[in-house]
Amino acid sequence: MKNLLLFVFIFLSINIYAQQKNNPLANAAAIIENGNVRFTLLTPGLFRMEWDSLGKFEDNASLVVINRNLPVPAFKKTETRNWLVIATDELIIKYKKNSGRFTAENLLVTSTNNNFKIAWKPGTPNNGNLKGTYRTLDRCNGNLEDTGHGKTKEITLEDGLISRDGWFLWDDTKSFLFDSSDWNWVHERPSGSRQDWYFFGYGNDYKKALYDFTKISGKIPLPPRYAFGYWWSRYWNYSDQELKDLVGNLDRNQIPHDVLVIDMDWHNTESLRTNSKPPLDEFGQKTGWTGYTWNKDYFPEPTKFLEWAKEKNLQVSLNLHPASGISMYEEKYGEFAKAMDFDTAGHHNIPFECADKKFMQNLFQIILHPLKKEGVDFWWLDWQQWPTSKKMQGLSNTWWLNYCFFTDMEKFGDERPLLFHRWGGMGNHRYEIGFSGDTKISWKSLDYQPYFTATASNVGYGYWSHDIGGHNPLGDDTVEINNPELFTRWLQFATFSPIFRTHITNNSRIKREMWTYPIYYRDHMYKAVELRYALDPYIYTMARKAFDSGISLCHPLYYEYPDQQEAYDFKNEYFFGDNIILLPVTAPAKDNFATVHVWLPQGDWYEWFTGTMLKGGKAYDRKFTIGEMPVYVKAGAIIPMYPKVMNLQQIIDSLIVRIYPGGNFETKLYEDSGNNKDYLNNGSAFTKLRSERKSDGSLKLTIFPREGAFNGMHDSRSYDIQIYGSLPPEIIKVNGKNINYAYERSDSTWNYSGNDLTTHIFIPKTNCAEKIEIEIGYSAEAIKNADMVNGMIGKMNRLKISTALMENSMKPGEELPAAIVSANITNLRLEYDPENCIKEIEKFNSVYTSLPDIISSVKFRDQINQEAIGYIR
Repeated sequence: MKNLLLFVFIFLSINIYAQQKNNPLANAAAIIENGNVRFTLLTPGLFRMEWDSLGKFEDNASLVVINRNLPVPAFKKTETRNWLVIATDELIIKYKKNSGRFTAENLLVTSTNNNFKIAWKPGTPNNGNLKGTYRTLDRCNGNLEDTGHGKTKEITLEDGLISRDGWFLWDDTKSFLFDSSDWNWVHERPSGSRQDWYFFGYGNDYKKALYDFTKISGKIPLPPRYAFGYWWSRYWNYSDQELKDLVGNLDRNQIPHDVLVIDMDWHNTESLRTNSKPPLDEFGQKTGWTGYTWNKDYFPEPTKFLEWAKEKNLQVSLNLHPASGISMYEEKYGEFAKAMDFDTAGHHNIPFECADKKFMQNLFQIILHPLKKEGVDFWWLDWQQWPTSKKMQGLSNTWWLNYCFFTDMEKFGDERPLLFHRWGGMGNHRYEIGFSGDTKISWKSLDYQPYFTATASNVGYGYWSHDIGGHNPLGDDTVEINNPELFTRWLQFATFSPIFRTHITNNSRIKREMWTYPIYYRDHMYKAVELRYALDPYIYTMARKAFDSGISLCHPLYYEYPDQQEAYDFKNEYFFGDNIILLPVTAPAKDNFATVHVWLPQGDWYEWFTGTMLKGGKAYDRKFTIGEMPVYVKAGAIIPMYPKVMNLQQIIDSLIVRIYPGGNFETKLYEDSGNNKDYLNNGSAFTKLRSERKSDGSLKLTIFPREGAFNGMHDSRSYDIQIYGSLPPEIIKVNGKNINYAYERSDSTWNYSGNDLTTHIFIPKTNCAEKIEIEIGYSAEAIKNADMVNGMIGKMNRLKISTALMENSMKPGEELPAAIVSANITNLRLEYDPENCIKEIEKFNSVYTSLPDIISSVKFRDQINQEAIGYIR
């Protein structure tokens, strides 16, 4: 309920803070000056503190801080002969009047919260900083970066906003500024001596710190809905036909997909033009990487190819390496040179410089906008060249390129801007999505990514996209490059990560085509993608919450449990939205099981893949087969999901509402058109969902009337209400009317799936403006025996694996014992006759305990016996 109230409050505040684009002049009532010092009260826990040797304070937006015109917090100012004291409800600033530059002797910030004391002065180290993120994981094996000549160095993440010290100081003194032109452009600060600081004091309310940060630095944009689908990507010189064949294979194998990323070989380069080793450009970079003209040998009719992609509901991204400028062989070279007043007599490249506004405007207008009109949806901007501008000393090329590309799409397109690039520094959360780079193919790389991804939320960079499966082989090692277990576990992590994108280097031996792997692993790979798509309503709702609150989809446990040491110690565990905790499997299995050591916070947590309810407030060692993941759902949680879908381009008019065992719960489902900017102006809708456990053991689910509207919205939708991992009910009513059990699914009936012990209630298309009330009643016997299903989903799944293993080893004429055969089809009997569910489960549990002895009596090979027994112990 607390999270819901925060969500509603933030949603109602959208009109106040939405976007906050370059509104840098603070309310005069929030400003207090004293000689060459100025204090600006931004929120009760966030102050700006400036000292300028000439008393000329800066009111322009900086690259990091773009908004200061916020509601003035309540404060009290008092002065003595020597001291100025400013106090809000959360912080107190004490400054020695007319004492000049901020020092440890003249400035003190303290907190008013008795539960968390802050006493900060300039120079105080932020020892408890929990870090932020890092520009790239190129050449990294786990957290070790290959620096060449057989040497490595450990990655040191940049500091983030969140610290166990309860405060963070952002020094904006050296940040570049924005001008006030139509397309805000970078300029340097005036010469002079100054300090420009932002002090965040939040104690252990980490969420508040991030919310305050997005107030002054801009919101985390909501990506297009398709961005949360499957991205196919690899470094390969694909032709038009090869990509069509690839998509055909995805379709034939029923693998959902939304994005087609085409790496650098879509265009002509110097090496392709001359069939020789490309020369270096004037900056010493390889000219063979840069190009903007379609390579007609691979794409003879680019426009037709892009039209085909649109017919297939695919979004297309093209890779760009812009460092070498505009070469003379580019189709638009002459037009570009004329626009730049560039002398072409020397037959030179027109040099690249992203800080040159004229160059960037022409790059978009002359070269990139026409490609967009042909059907390119967004750019993969792969900048790996010199780190800072040649024109403006100290300006990060990565940071500024991100700004230029994202805001150009924002300004000139009707669709939501989307950019795929590297982290450029603080403030880059405004320009998603991150490309983490070329990691090594190893378990170590997989093991580092959960921590790396969640920790990036400490700077609001919530949309990292990793090369799922890894990029480069680890040295000469070829063992891991197509390791099916490693790739399966990486895909399972991708299911519960911000962006699901597979990728590899240009190496024909490495495969990311799932259908090329052994069938046992392949099936689990497919299921990982299917689950990702099923979860999209939940993911998209949490992405909207990230926009509203500054809390990223994947975030550390300590946001929710700052007082629990385990929330800091279990670094690979993270929240996926509000209601799901993940601890991805990042190490190979032993004896067919991967073991993880997981900590669960206070409360009850439902282990999704085994159906086990676990008490929180402690750590567990848990074991998982290759088809299972350590996914934990808050008891009672409602997770909105989709039925099987192949693409996210269309607005879906059916919804799964899955309720997990536990207590009362309330949440909201978010919806919008998916790829326009209307969500910034209330072009969206919310639907409240509430479940209540009654004193008599019954369950009531209410789907409230949808609030809001958006283009393309369906007036009605159908529902599959799922009561997951529980005994079947005795009676079900929908809006007061009894509905009957039916083995075959049909509208206005219910049935029971025995493999996951789930009650399904099928509601036909219903107007979304109407309230739906579902009442589920249970017999006294079912209420009494509710715990008997605890862990049974996992037992049934593992018995099926054990049985298949034995059947595949049988000799002609051999048979499995009847007890094993009977136990293995318990799920079917539950579906045929749910009224006898309790007896069937009692029988299953009784037989299950004796299965090791039964298996041992069968004349299989000893190895098979032991392996089969291992699955059910």
